[in-house]
Amino acid sequence: MNLSIEYFWSQIADNPLLMVAVLLTMGVILVNGWTDAPNAIATCVVTRCLSARAAILLAAVFNFLGVFVMSIVNSNVAITITKMVDFGTNSHEAIVALSAALFAIVVWATLAWFFGIPTSESHALIAGLTGGAIALHGGLAGVNGSEWIKVVYGLVISIVLGFGFGWLVCKGVVALFSKANRRKTDKFFKYAQIAGAASMSFMHGAQDGQKFMGVILLSLFLINGETSAETVSIPIWLMLICSAVMAIGTSIGGKKIIKSVGMNMVKLEKYQGFSADIAASSALLICSIWGVPVSTTHAKTTAIMGVGAVRRISAVNFGVVKEMGLAWILTFPGCGLIGYLMTKLFMWIF
Repeated sequence: MNLSIEYFWSQIADNPLLMVAVLLTMGVILVNGWTDAPNAIATCVVTRCLSARAAILLAAVFNFLGVFVMSIVNSNVAITITKMVDFGTNSHEAIVALSAALFAIVVWATLAWFFGIPTSESHALIAGLTGGAIALHGGLAGVNGSEWIKVVYGLVISIVLGFGFGWLVCKGVVALFSKANRRKTDKFFKYAQIAGAASMSFMHGAQDGQKFMGVILLSLFLINGETSAETVSIPIWLMLICSAVMAIGTSIGGKKIIKSVGMNMVKLEKYQGFSADIAASSALLICSIWGVPVSTTHAKTTAIMGVGAVRRISAVNFGVVKEMGLAWILTFPGCGLIGYLMTKLFMWIF
């Protein structure tokens, strides 16, 4: 399929429903900037290695690089998203259902942002799409189980790797620098943590950027009567647009999530922030290479918990952890149900 920007705009001009789907996807990306992208830079900001404005700029640059490089090396995450559900061959019904699912994601994610809870947009995306497909088919016929099971794997893997790597990296850092001068190590870790935040932003783009661009490509396939794509080559213009929208979202609402992740859950020092960033980005890299769509929120927050547990388990604020865990547990049924209901409503209206 022709994926030039000229062809894309011509398709939007000829298909108002495609325009609605693309605008809603951009809305989801914007909300992702509110709720997910700040996770990548939270520790760097709260330990005062970078100002919020500088960190947001860093996140924007490395989000784009993550999308660009990983899309060239391995675009399996985007492919998984396009193949996860089947909206059928009726292009009108399919694009209406997709639009309803995206609207549900915006509603769910905005509520999470309002309460300052870093819920997973990755899981909201998957839940919303699944709810829409179930409503369209009247059952599970539209859900691709072999692709959907990767989400379950990713849920477990991201939690285990995030916490485990967080604990191991921080333990190793403490052992290596136990006899070093504190003033010198603080200076070192200030710059090391900036590098860690860059790596987290890179992997956030590699994971979440691919997911949302996969949705935009899926909307283009659906409007042309195709259900999915076996291969996908993401155009650079789409990477630029998605990265820019995500950066705008981060600048609008990032501070609430930065406070929840970086300050309320565990009180972090610079070496701990560095350890959490390296641990989380390593976990995300492994999952991206395997083509498993995972939550950057899960990886980062569990890495922070693993880092906090090195000092003592009581250093972790389990009240905040409980709120996050509850939000994650409710995301699949909650956003899935909203996606189901919105699809029924949209089908009745349109």
